[in-house]
Amino acid sequence: MIEEHPGATILVGFLLVLGGGVIFPLLLVIKVVPSTFFGDILSYGLSVTGFFLGVIGSVFYVRLNRKKANPGDDPDPLKMIK
Repeated sequence: MIEEHPGATILVGFLLVLGGGVIFPLLLVIKVVPSTFFGDILSYGLSVTGFFLGVIGSVFYVRLNRKKANPGDDPDPLKMIK
């Protein structure tokens, strides 16, 4: 899924960061959701997971578009050195 649709991976990562880094902490601060250790860890985990999914999706997006732009080029940096 990641290699064929990196935009979906970036979107899921963005939604996780938004939920874990903005919405859930806001609910904790305004005391809609009680602040517990589990809630804090859940918020942190959502943010970190979303960040890494966004980075991975961005890498695959660049790789996919680089292959489309230059189909004959080999993007292996070690072959460029030799």
